[in-house]
Amino acid sequence: MSLDNYSDYEETLNEQRRRKAEEFKLSIDDSNFDDTSYENEDSEPSELNSYSGQDVREQMARDSKHALKKRKKEESKERKAKNKHNRRIFRFIWIISVVIVGAMASLYIITGMNDLLAINRTDSSTVKIDIPENPDLNTVAEILVKNGVIHEPSYFKMFATMTKASDDFTQGTYEMRKNMDYEAIINYLLSSGNRTDTVSVTITEGENILEIANTLKSKGALSDADKFLELCNSNDFNEDFDFISAISNKDERYYKLEGYLYPDTYEFYKNEDPKSVIYKLLNNYENKINEKQTVKGYSKKTTVKNLVEKSNTKYSLDQIMTIASIIQAEAANEEDMYYISSIIHNRLTADADMGVSNLGLDSTKFYPYRSSKDVPDGKGGSYTSRYDTYSKAGLPPGPICNPGMDAIIAALNPYDTGYYFFCHDSNGQAYYASTLYEQNANLEYIESYDK
Repeated sequence: MSLDNYSDYEETLNEQRRRKAEEFKLSIDDSNFDDTSYENEDSEPSELNSYSGQDVREQMARDSKHALKKRKKEESKERKAKNKHNRRIFRFIWIISVVIVGAMASLYIITGMNDLLAINRTDSSTVKIDIPENPDLNTVAEILVKNGVIHEPSYFKMFATMTKASDDFTQGTYEMRKNMDYEAIINYLLSSGNRTDTVSVTITEGENILEIANTLKSKGALSDADKFLELCNSNDFNEDFDFISAISNKDERYYKLEGYLYPDTYEFYKNEDPKSVIYKLLNNYENKINEKQTVKGYSKKTTVKNLVEKSNTKYSLDQIMTIASIIQAEAANEEDMYYISSIIHNRLTADADMGVSNLGLDSTKFYPYRSSKDVPDGKGGSYTSRYDTYSKAGLPPGPICNPGMDAIIAALNPYDTGYYFFCHDSNGQAYYASTLYEQNANLEYIESYDK
């Protein structure tokens, strides 16, 4: 076929195709479509269905929401299962803990009660317990454990707190058995009578309060000397002792209790409370003045109280104690006491024109100090005592020391003499005089004799 014939042939084919395309008609039978087919949930959509972009997005959102809800449901289910598992573990651990705690509590209660009642402490041997100054409950418990008196310190502390004894423990040394129960231990430690750390202290007749404080402190019987001196000038003992409450001139005195701390030998606890020490001294004085004893000039035994009531001069007990303190400080011996008592009484009742209204006693010049050398430097070299009987008439405001019973009885029962003066040589020999002339002669003799 030639090229021209092939071209004509191709054109003829194209024309035929064009006519067929124009003549082609698509006929669709509407009866073949049923709208209800889309309402059936079980029917699947035709492959010929088509979606717009909006439909696709909505469908994706629904699918995503459904997937999220399903995921949450699965997570909730997993969480519930996990929580259930955890609750089982917790319940198991809780039960085990309760059992352990209960067992421990039971053991604690049993061992504590056994220790409280001393059931397992069968050792009846004794041990020395030293409780320090100002102890607290922890300190006491530690000491008791260390010495084998108790085994459960926490139980002991709880018992002491419940019985309100935790703040009552004081310093002391005790000999205790190891098989005592808690109540016995506490009662034993709270009783000062069970202490073994005692010291014997002798207060000498004629010591004043300052000297007594030094004596007690040096022997270890006094915890606080300054507190002791403070109490000696207080009203703390008025309610317990009538002879103290009767003192009406406290402000004129250096120490209100001077004269009433009875000289004697005492048993004190080491570092004893100052108030307790003073009570012992005052109680002893009270017992002594109410004790019947033999007195010169009396056929029957009598008491200081009765002697005060029968005193011809009607001096008060406090005035008698003041006279007795001067006698104690000035006299060389017991016999001398009665002569000096006579001289003091004579001068106190002498006529004014005799010129002896002032007692003029060296023992009163520097009170509350013994002599000029005992006066503190801070008080200056011209110290003047309120008790000085050279410058003041009559008796001093109160006693100048603490006299013994001999001096007290001598003050109540003086010899009947006409003496108004006395002096002593270096050997303690006494010289008495009725006039100033005789007194000066005695002094000259003593001066030459002592040379």
